[in-house]
Amino acid sequence: MRVISGEYGGRRLKALDGDNTRPTTDKVKESIFNMIGPYFDGGTVLDLYAGSGGLAIEAVSRGMEEAICIEKNFAAIKIIKENIAVTKEPEKFTIKKMDANKALDLLKEEQKKVDLVLLDPPYAKQEIEKQIVHMLANHLLNEDVIVVCETDKSVELPENIGQLTKVRETVYGITQITIYKWEEDNE
Repeated sequence: MRVISGEYGGRRLKALDGDNTRPTTDKVKESIFNMIGPYFDGGTVLDLYAGSGGLAIEAVSRGMEEAICIEKNFAAIKIIKENIAVTKEPEKFTIKKMDANKALDLLKEEQKKVDLVLLDPPYAKQEIEKQIVHMLANHLLNEDVIVVCETDKSVELPENIGQLTKVRETVYGITQITIYKWEEDNE
C-alpha cells in the first residue's frame, strides 16, 4: 500500500494485520481520487472509518489542508500514527479514537465543517445514510462537499440523501464506490 500521488506520492504505508480493517486497494484509491479531484485547493477531509489512514493521507497529499481521522480500533490507531509519521507533517492530521457516531456529535460541538467525507465502514455495519443525514442536520458539511462511500457492491444507497445527490457509482470487484455532491435543487 502506498500514497498514489501528490506531495507524499510513492511513500509506503502500513496496513493493519488481520480482518479488523479492509485497506482500500491502491487501484481503487487511485480511481476514487481521479473521480473526485484528482487534486484539491485546501479544505478539510473527514475519514470516519480511518482504518490505516491511507485515504485521509492521500487527500492531504493531493491538497487538502487538514484531515480528521476517526477510528475506534486501538491497533488501527497505532498504524494510522505510523503512516502519518511518513508524511513528516503530523500537524495536518487529527486522530480521534472513538466510535464514528460519537465523533459526529463531537464535531457538531466543535462546529467543524468538512469539504470531503470518506465513508468506508466495516461492511457488516453500514450506517452510511443515517450518518450523512446526521452530518447534514448538524451543519457539518460545506456546500461544495464531496461524500465518498465505499461499500460492498450489493449495498444500494439512495439517489438523494437530503441535499446530496448521487453523481457517480462504480464497482471494482466486490467494492462499490458511490459519490455524492451537494445539489441546490434538493433543499
